[in-house]
Formats: sequence, C-alpha cells, structure tokens
Amino acid sequence: MNPLEAALRPLASVLNRNIRATTPARELCEKLAGTIVAVRVRDTALVTWFIVHKEHLEIVTELEDEPDILVSGSLLSLARMAGVPGASAIRDGSLEFTGDPLLAQEFQQLLAYAKPDLEEELSGVVGDVAAHRIGEIARGVGKWSLEASATMGANIREYLQEESRDVPSRYEVERFTASVSALRDDVDRLEARLKRLQDE
Repeated sequence: MNPLEAALRPLASVLNRNIRATTPARELCEKLAGTIVAVRVRDTALVTWFIVHKEHLEIVTELEDEPDILVSGSLLSLARMAGVPGASAIRDGSLEFTGDPLLAQEFQQLLAYAKPDLEEELSGVVGDVAAHRIGEIARGVGKWSLEASATMGANIREYLQEESRDVPSRYEVERFTASVSALRDDVDRLEARLKRLQDE
C-alpha cells in the first residue's frame, strides 16, 4: 500500500461509518454497488478511485479498470463536491464529469450522506466545547475567504477597467458592439444599393 492510500484509509473509515449510520446512504450504496469513480486533481497526475461495494466505499490510488465516472477539478472544487455547493460546482463548470450524469449525481449524493461532521469528529478528540469553538472559527474563516475573494475580484476588475485601462468596461463593450452592428447594417445597405445600380 502506497503512502497516499494509507493516508486515505482514515477518510474511508469515517465515510463508511457514516454510510452504515444512515439508511438512505446504505440504500444508495447498495444501488451503486460495482460503480467505479475516478477523481482527478486537474493539471496533476493525482488520481483516486472510489469503488462502491454493497455496504461500503473502498478508496484506492491505483486501479486498471475503466471508471464509470471520471470527475476532475481543482482541489477546492473537489472538496466542495460532497454537499449542496457541489451541485453548483457541477453547474458552473468548475467540476468536469465524464460518464453517466445520473450516476454521477447519485455518487455525489452518497458522498453528501457520508461526509463527516467535522465538529462531531473533533469533539471525540478535543471535547465538545473546543470542537464547537474550532467549528465557529472555521466557519468564520470560510465566510471571510468568500467575502475577501469577492472583494478582491471586484478590485481587480475595477483596476483593470478604470486604472490601467487594460480591459474595457461593460458600457464600452456594449457601445463598441452597437457601433459594429450599425456599421454592418450600413455595409449591407451600401451593398444592396450597388447591386441595384449594377442591375439598372
């Protein structure tokens, strides 16, 4: 067993414990038994295979069988795959799927059922109060990073459009498009007029 596979064993253990504890997850696992899902980190050679058995998931890092579903994306997009945001990651294209889309959706649902509650997992190690506090900090950092990302995007857009003038504003693009459309219409009219003159 390679080091990555050894590192993934605790994750598989937690996922399988949650599958056993949830009736819809057990039913979905049984339904998907035999399904192989390859998960690839975009722009790397890193691939992990999830093999669905009747009562559990197996995670391996080497497999010769062809997957039923191939999922690829950035580490962040792949981390979002289990849960409600995962659906939006599929829709917005940050995750790419190859294979049966219904099967992919059911696998994503299985992961959503099986995903660990980090606070619950931590409470067994550091206690309930400390786990709750760590969870609050993590949620705060997550919220801050989303807000910071949105602010940074707006600032970069404003700088490129207003300060450096490297990128046109929406108004400038619309005005240019309207000018091109008007010019095209003028050329079409001129062409029609020339054709009429030639026919006379």
